[in-house]
Amino acid sequence: MSLTVITLSSAKIAALNDAFRTTLMGGRIMMTAGINALPDRTKANILTAVRNFSDFNEDNDPHREHDCALFDVDGERCMFKIDYYDKTMEFGSEDPANPEVTTRVLTIMLVSEY
Repeated sequence: MSLTVITLSSAKIAALNDAFRTTLMGGRIMMTAGINALPDRTKANILTAVRNFSDFNEDNDPHREHDCALFDVDGERCMFKIDYYDKTMEFGSEDPANPEVTTRVLTIMLVSEY
């Protein structure tokens, strides 16, 4: 039974992450200094790539939460990561599947900054 709960929770988290990532609504978005230093056109292309990313698989998404990925844009190796915090942004969320108690933070970075 616990496997079913994990699967349902992961599916809910993945749906919430996809909604946030594709609309950029429902959380906070951070860009690292390396991303911010890139030309505006490249930053726009990276943001579009994050919003359109759909190549989740067992290798890059083992927990099936759609919370992290690597990708290339305009010759730059990039990464995004979604983390889950409580509403005060002081601690991790106790239940990332519950948007009422979770603030999502999407960080976009160059892989070299990780």
